[in-house]
Amino acid sequence: MSYLFKAFKLCPIQVQDLAVTLVNTKSYITRRSGVYKYYRDYYARWENATKDELNFEANRRLQVFIEYAAKNSKWYSSLIKVNITNSECLASIPILEKKDIVQNLSQMTTISRKKGIINKTGGTTGTSMQTVYKKSDIQERFAVLDNFRSQHGYELGERTAWFSGKNIITEEDISKGICSHYDFINKIRFYSTFHINTDNFNVYWASLNKFKPKFIVGFPSSVYEICKIADEQGLKLHYKAQVYFPNAETLLPNYREVISRVLGCRIIDQYSSSEGAPFIFECAERSLHIHPLTGIFEVVDESMQPASEGEVLVTSFTTEGTPLIRYRIGDRLITDTSGEDCTCGSQFPRVNKIEGRSNDYIYSIDKGRVNSNLITVFTKDIPGLICLQLIQNSLNQLNINIVSNSQKYTTSSEKKLISSLRDLVGSQIEINIAYVEEIPREKSGKFRMVKNNLDFSVSNKIDFAKNI
Repeated sequence: MSYLFKAFKLCPIQVQDLAVTLVNTKSYITRRSGVYKYYRDYYARWENATKDELNFEANRRLQVFIEYAAKNSKWYSSLIKVNITNSECLASIPILEKKDIVQNLSQMTTISRKKGIINKTGGTTGTSMQTVYKKSDIQERFAVLDNFRSQHGYELGERTAWFSGKNIITEEDISKGICSHYDFINKIRFYSTFHINTDNFNVYWASLNKFKPKFIVGFPSSVYEICKIADEQGLKLHYKAQVYFPNAETLLPNYREVISRVLGCRIIDQYSSSEGAPFIFECAERSLHIHPLTGIFEVVDESMQPASEGEVLVTSFTTEGTPLIRYRIGDRLITDTSGEDCTCGSQFPRVNKIEGRSNDYIYSIDKGRVNSNLITVFTKDIPGLICLQLIQNSLNQLNINIVSNSQKYTTSSEKKLISSLRDLVGSQIEINIAYVEEIPREKSGKFRMVKNNLDFSVSNKIDFAKNI
């Protein structure tokens, strides 16, 4: 626990909420200044464009983005040898792996870290990776996101419950009936996702019913966990929320069913990434659409050849700070090959299914079910950690394979990693670490950060109160 956080927690809850409000408002001012208004108008104009108009504009944006990367990034100036005018030309550029970004960030970026905005993400490999955004990248991405949400009634300032990885609530807070912090300027209540279980359910349930959010945003696994407990008790919210926007994880079918039943609201899904992948949005007809003006998704098979189903390589137009071109993000897509237009009227390309961000778990006797998203949050700041994989074959043993940068990964890094994992999985599980040169991908081409090999009957013996 940092000294700053200790000082924060010593303050009265009203002062803590004020601090959260000021920090959050400062972020919103940055995100919604500069080119934000231009791009809100830009994306609104293209909603009803024809296929030909969209293809022309997408190719124009691709060409501008590639030219910018070749001119301003040392990394790409040596890799881009031909004029890129459409997505078919991208194959001339080598595939970008996560390790390339980790090891060559300074050569890849087009802006200094002091002038840019540092972004840290665990990604699908669960390790620390930094990219640098230009402020205009952030402003455009939020313009895209806000344009999408506005189509379903949301604007900043609406009463919103937010479930994300902000770890600013303690067990002592929970014991006092506090499970969130409130941004009273923007009317957003940030709920802890680290303390959701049957023991604490009443605290969350009472807060939601008292707050009465019009919109809910955040991790599907966290929202589902609350709704699952409520569903088993025959409870429904005392009011009707309007829309739930899932993010950061895959919205599984059973999640959608239970959440919809308990919250009594529409669920509108989306796909993007902290690294800056292009966007995929769900429409009112429950179809998933790639937004073609935010970037390119190349779907490839195990041989890295074009396919209708497989791993995706992303080229994102909103990553000028650290250009992502043919980035192997680790997720999988199944594209729509029917050729039929969506009944919603949009001409954006359709996707049948997003197979990325599936939730794997480590089972802990102390802590219950620990999802991969929390593992990435707790391990993203470990110096020198390039890649890790957690394998669980029994309830009392956890094996970890690590690929590290030998120059930056020290004894201190290992101690910090073990300490972070202990916070997540408790003390009753043995942690074994092995340092390896490479961690193989699955046959599907996807990297699995967590491989849980427990039989369902065994994992089911864990305290069900903490495992929904």
